[in-house]
Amino acid sequence: MAIMPRRVKYRKMQRGKLRGIATRGNTLTFGEFGLKAIENGMIKSNHIEASRVVIARKSHGAGKLWINIFPSKPVTKKPPETRMGKGKGELHHWACPIRRGKVIFEMAGIPEAFAKQIFRLVAFKLPVKTRFITRESGF
Repeated sequence: MAIMPRRVKYRKMQRGKLRGIATRGNTLTFGEFGLKAIENGMIKSNHIEASRVVIARKSHGAGKLWINIFPSKPVTKKPPETRMGKGKGELHHWACPIRRGKVIFEMAGIPEAFAKQIFRLVAFKLPVKTRFITRESGF
């Protein structure tokens, strides 16, 4: 099931720019270990869901997981082989714009080596480059 908002004020939104550094959400808040984005990008709702499934399967219910992002931006797309004009395309998927430095996932209650192994598998599912961080390392 796709992650999406219950309701939004407007169905369609402009694309905007993806640049800059995250000033909020750039440190570990809840967990001991985290996965931090090191480049800007858009993360779709199915990327978040695929990452959540990997974490749930590999951890076998051990530890606690926090997902710090939510796909609240609608992305539209026009059908293939459509002529120019005729308005903006229909809603295609939901995405979350990510700035570099944002902590995407946090975990606690598991050993560091195990968390590193899980987050390595999660990084393969995401379209942005990431880095494993701990509360002690600080970055």
